Amino acid sequence: MSAASCLRSEDQFLCSICLDVFTDPVTTSCGHNFCKNCITEHWNSNDQYLCPMCKKFFNTRPELHINTFISEMVSQFRQEAQQKASSSSSEQQAAEPGEVPCDICTGTKLKALKSCLVCLTSYCETHLEPHLTVSGLKRHQLMDPVENLEDRMCMKHDKPLELFCKTDQTCVCMLCSVLDHKTHDVVPLKEEYEGKKAELGKTEAEIQQMIKKRRLKIQEIKHSVDLSKEDADREIAEGVQVFIALKESVERSLNELIETIEEKQRTTEKQAEDFIKELEQEISELMKRRSEVKQFSRSEDHLHLLQNFPSLKPAPPTKDWTVVSVRPPSYEGTVVRAVTQLEETLSKEMKKLFEVELKRVQQYAVDVTLDPDTANPKLILSDDEKQVNHGDVKKNLPDNPERFSFCPCVLGKQSFSSGRFYFEVQVKGKSDWDLGVARESINRKGKITLIPQDGYWTICLRNRNEYSVYNNSSIRLSLKSQPQKVGVFMDYEEGLVSFYDVDAAALIYFFTGCSFTEKLYPYFGPCINDGGKNSAPLIICPVNQTA
Repeated sequence: MSAASCLRSEDQFLCSICLDVFTDPVTTSCGHNFCKNCITEHWNSNDQYLCPMCKKFFNTRPELHINTFISEMVSQFRQEAQQKASSSSSEQQAAEPGEVPCDICTGTKLKALKSCLVCLTSYCETHLEPHLTVSGLKRHQLMDPVENLEDRMCMKHDKPLELFCKTDQTCVCMLCSVLDHKTHDVVPLKEEYEGKKAELGKTEAEIQQMIKKRRLKIQEIKHSVDLSKEDADREIAEGVQVFIALKESVERSLNELIETIEEKQRTTEKQAEDFIKELEQEISELMKRRSEVKQFSRSEDHLHLLQNFPSLKPAPPTKDWTVVSVRPPSYEGTVVRAVTQLEETLSKEMKKLFEVELKRVQQYAVDVTLDPDTANPKLILSDDEKQVNHGDVKKNLPDNPERFSFCPCVLGKQSFSSGRFYFEVQVKGKSDWDLGVARESINRKGKITLIPQDGYWTICLRNRNEYSVYNNSSIRLSLKSQPQKVGVFMDYEEGLVSFYDVDAAALIYFFTGCSFTEKLYPYFGPCINDGGKNSAPLIICPVNQTA
């Protein structure tokens, strides 16, 4: 074979992925050839199954089989190329450090081409010739050159380790298999090798799949971080906008307050200036008259004074200043009124914020139903398990561990151990009720206390208008209106439980910094019937997101 034809042959046997001569060549249905490992790794690292050459799309992952024809051609090509390379060299290469030397060579050790498992000897091209031509030696098992061939011999019987004992998981020779390992499961070394190789291939594929899953998880985490960044940027932008509006509102109210006070002060000063000006005018007139009177009073001529006295100007008209005063303006209530107006403005802004907040949490609405196995025997549940009220009469029900035996309450069927969820409950017409979430391990027998330490995060109504929660201590809530529908929201990872007046789009209360370590369930307490005064049911409502 000429060098040119060898080069052309090599081009024909190159894998388009690794750009090397085929190893275990396989053919796709579109007619293109690849190394089996190359195309497998290519598809493992991509979401779609495409041919790297023609980009043909496969709906399902094609099953790959070794192309025996091309495999044989590649094998012949390798042998011919190896022989060509050997014959074209003017002299063989000496064994370099790390390479297996020929055991027969004397002086300069040439690089070994093959090792014989029968002779336990490694041969260079020259000394390998008998094994390629002599009929007896042709039957010897040759392999790529390796060092320490004696390790491949049985130390006990000095025979090649050709078999594998699956019972003892060790390599054995033929004599071992009929003596020490007679009753054991012994297979040819090649069979076990193929099995282990297939096992390693499976392990490699599993590892590759694990790598793929982890890469996808990295993408998922990065995507979550990107979404979190977007949410954070949006929240900051909205927060900045709200606080700027509030700041402007406060500054505007402060400026109006200052303007009001300063206007009162200016009015007072103007009034005082007018009074002073008028007083100074009267003083000027009075001083003139005083001067005339004083001049007349100095006359020693009796006749002259009496004759000219009638010509003396009468006293100028003056105001009775005893009833005139400048009273400082009253500022009582000015600041209070300004703060009250500011509070009204802030309340309007807060309402807008709560409307946005409620719309957000409603996106996490879940379908909640009541769990009859947890309901107190005196409770009545609707057929659709969406309504519950107290019925006074105790039903004969099994006292299973999940059931509340004393307190009139019931849990939802759905449990949550991560993420966020939201549901709404109609409380219209009731004088007493409890709502919230409870952890799985709560005490359900006897009296219970609805406190976080015991696993309850709830809001309560008593006597129609007494709303309260317990968070380290009992907290009485002052609400502007009585909720007709209550929304319950929980963020497991954030340790947050919030309650909303749905119709008023107002926040009622929220628990923060909660430490959740187990499943949480929706909690419903319709309370006792109270002679019909509290007969209305608690109703789990479908969530209609606010516009």
